[in-house]
Amino acid sequence: MPNLKALRIILAQPRGFCAGVDRAIAIVKKALEKYGAPVYVRHEIVHNKFVVEELKQLGAVFVQELSEVPDGAHTIFSAHGVSDAVEAEAQRRNLPYIDAACPLVTKVHRQGQIHADKGQEVVLIGHAGHPEVEGTLGRIHGTTHLIGSIEDVAALDVRSPDQLAYVTQTTLSVDDTKGIIDALKARFPAITGPDLKDICYATQNRQQAVRALACGGKVDLLLVIGGKNSSNSNRLREIGADCGVPSYLIDDADRFDAKWLDGVNTVGITAGASAPEVLVQGVLDKLASLRDIFVENLSGVEENMHFKMPAELRDDAA
Repeated sequence: MPNLKALRIILAQPRGFCAGVDRAIAIVKKALEKYGAPVYVRHEIVHNKFVVEELKQLGAVFVQELSEVPDGAHTIFSAHGVSDAVEAEAQRRNLPYIDAACPLVTKVHRQGQIHADKGQEVVLIGHAGHPEVEGTLGRIHGTTHLIGSIEDVAALDVRSPDQLAYVTQTTLSVDDTKGIIDALKARFPAITGPDLKDICYATQNRQQAVRALACGGKVDLLLVIGGKNSSNSNRLREIGADCGVPSYLIDDADRFDAKWLDGVNTVGITAGASAPEVLVQGVLDKLASLRDIFVENLSGVEENMHFKMPAELRDDAA
């Protein structure tokens, strides 16, 4: 190994699993323990292939649609939430199912329907095609408009500007969402909706930590560990890049390119909300094979949020 300067590594705090992801994974494992394999999961339980592969090894079978689930098979809906139509289909087929939707996603569904029940049109801020967005659109019964940018605000065609509300996808960039909300309020002064703090706490905390790393001039390179289809992980990489720091989203240590270390003395590392800590350790091991390293943790928010398991999987369930 060349005689290179030791690499300083700063780990973001918080990083990795959030309470909703912890709960969703625990639901699959508990269901396998209680009912035995196979248990069918509609869509990836969370957007991380390492987690999905681990659950496959335990006996989980991942499907795209309920039509792939055999009659009578125990079924779990992913943490991103599903539409009413999906749940109704499971009920029609008498499938024993458990909804592993993050409670904060369910909260958005509830908020949207409350607005619709008041006769308001609902603007959903989110990314078209994302499972969470598809689920939310299918849970709000009323007129709903999906937008994903400030430019979309100008193109909105609403029936009554005085009867308008908005809700947001939980995993968006807080900064991007603020810009869209400001544009909505400028064009529709009467619009109502949640405060920015109602965007998922885990999304906010992880973004805040990345800003402290990248925008504070602490690092020369930012590595975000997470799936390419993970919305919150992509936002973390974008924040690093917006701060002017070379930033890469990688699934695991195998995706790391040693050339990224050229001229680099300090590396910041974070992980998306669906990335397990074992992947962070894998990246640290990879870096240690290339350079001497010393690791420190960035001071940050200590998360202590926990969500209850569904009643049918609780240890005290009848």
